Amino acid sequence: MSNLKMAKGRQVKILDPELIRRREENKKYLLELENENLLLPYTLEAGLYKTSELPTGIHGGWESPLCELHGHFLGHWLSAAAMHYEASGNRMVKAKADEIVDILERCQKENGGRWAASIPEKYFYWIGNKKRIWAPQYTVHKTFMGLIDMYELANNEKALEIAVRFGEWFYDWSGRYTKEQFQGILDVETGGMLEIWVLLYKITGKRMFRELMDRYYRCDLFDGLLEGRDVLTNMHANTTIPEVLGAAAAYEVTGEEKWLEIVNAYWNMAVTKRGTYATGGQTCGEIWSPKMHLANRLGDKNQEHCTVYNMMRLADFLFRRTGDAAYMDYWERNLYNGIMAQGYWRGSFTHGRKSMYPEEGLLTYFLPLRAGGQKGWSSRTQDFFCCHGSLVQANAAHNTGMYYAGEDSLYVCQYFDSEYRGKIGNTAVIVQEKINSLSGSEHLSSDSPGRQKITDVTARQPFHPDRLVFDLEIEAEGEKEFSICIRIPWWIQGNPVILVDGQTADVEAEKSSFARIKRVWSRNIIHIELPRGIHVEYLPGRPDMAAYLDGPVVLAGLCGEERTLYGDLQEPEKILVSDNEREWAYWQNTYKTIGQDRGIRFVPLYQVGYEEYQVYFPLKGKNHDLPLEK
Repeated sequence: MSNLKMAKGRQVKILDPELIRRREENKKYLLELENENLLLPYTLEAGLYKTSELPTGIHGGWESPLCELHGHFLGHWLSAAAMHYEASGNRMVKAKADEIVDILERCQKENGGRWAASIPEKYFYWIGNKKRIWAPQYTVHKTFMGLIDMYELANNEKALEIAVRFGEWFYDWSGRYTKEQFQGILDVETGGMLEIWVLLYKITGKRMFRELMDRYYRCDLFDGLLEGRDVLTNMHANTTIPEVLGAAAAYEVTGEEKWLEIVNAYWNMAVTKRGTYATGGQTCGEIWSPKMHLANRLGDKNQEHCTVYNMMRLADFLFRRTGDAAYMDYWERNLYNGIMAQGYWRGSFTHGRKSMYPEEGLLTYFLPLRAGGQKGWSSRTQDFFCCHGSLVQANAAHNTGMYYAGEDSLYVCQYFDSEYRGKIGNTAVIVQEKINSLSGSEHLSSDSPGRQKITDVTARQPFHPDRLVFDLEIEAEGEKEFSICIRIPWWIQGNPVILVDGQTADVEAEKSSFARIKRVWSRNIIHIELPRGIHVEYLPGRPDMAAYLDGPVVLAGLCGEERTLYGDLQEPEKILVSDNEREWAYWQNTYKTIGQDRGIRFVPLYQVGYEEYQVYFPLKGKNHDLPLEK
């Protein structure tokens, strides 16, 4: 059983240009939102605003004063701000967040000293009386989590004080009901409230939070999982994922095996037995699809962004417990084809054709997977549906999931330009990961325009690279024996090449595992080559339909209606070839079909903006009438 720790905060520095762009766009978005509007639901609830004095630019959508969930986004905002501060020490974000916490403290005082929410207390009595109301616990969970993150990641003591007093209200309120009555209350979306009580119990040691953990044990879900029943099919996915994240937190704090069994059973039921789309998701319209019949629900509302973010959090917990590379494979798949495909898009419409749309997109609630689907990009201040919150948190945390440390090992899990600075045991270690683009171009300074340096790389790499190549530059304080563990991904095509200081490393390296190199390190270089290329994945429930991927990246065919592809069914990947593989100093990851009546261009799904596209294609043999047999 592993006991790994995710490297985060200032231990990990992101150097990849695209991840940096997304992080900076995210920070800019956080800063441009006015505190007055972010706080409006709270100040209205506390009586600090008169409706005749409302500010301009009031937020719309789910943040509208008319929506029963108004105020949910501010908690996400605080969490994202705390993550940014932990990662970079950015003072502007920290100052803005601290000011918000100060005003929340004032609101709490105006509300009588305990209530700190954006919605009325009566909403909670309404769900106790079975009166219809839209997810009040989901809403206040966001506030709680933002306050706790501000305490844990941004050192704001006042945030913890607010959360503890707020928790006292919930202890008294929940104590009014019998266990049976409260189980009925838990059927109204509770969000991550269990996780809140676990964290407050861990931080404060207060017995009331341990009792709240017991009260928020959802019997129908947790006991059903332990009994092996399918309690997920047709269930609202992002109701249950945060609850199971609470179970994961409870295991980490209490060590009680029951909680771990719940998490393992959930993953088995949600992912292993259910299957996934090529993108990594399993939902449609926020609902879990039937096991291994995902084909029945290709629509406009696949893969809710919230579920992607929260399932990645669950994968992190399970990886830290097991060291199983499959969980980091899952992380990678969802990072490219979920987090990156659904947020902070930038590019030209249809990759070159004149656009009637903005050349940037903030967020897509869902990721359409039906043929001819089109992403629906939200506005910056007039939507604020739930996934706005997971957007700002996910893009504040791009330095997570990269490296994990054990007592005598460092796990390199993702492939991006980055740097790790931390300790293995008591030894300070620096690891720099550098991706080799195999472009043959030098990065020259701006004061020498027009200069070019001739190298032999252009001759050795005349065509689009068929492998991912990167180096790990390792510097250990003194000399220290430990293991570097390098993830060998699920998508590799052939045997990896691993050299240490130019010498072939004698290590086992199977798909979806870690190549472990144990030796004394001081100043060394590990060179890694991972063969990659176009491959197909078949749709659970439809073995005649396939998605195309380039390594971990799902490719989208740009077309407005369902198209069938014809070719050799034993080698369907050969239907695609490179399309304009090189521009200037960069290899292009775009492709086109061959041997078809009408051609289709394929691009990475995360580069698609407003174009209509198709992910899953019916495949037929060359004579146009042979179904695919897998």
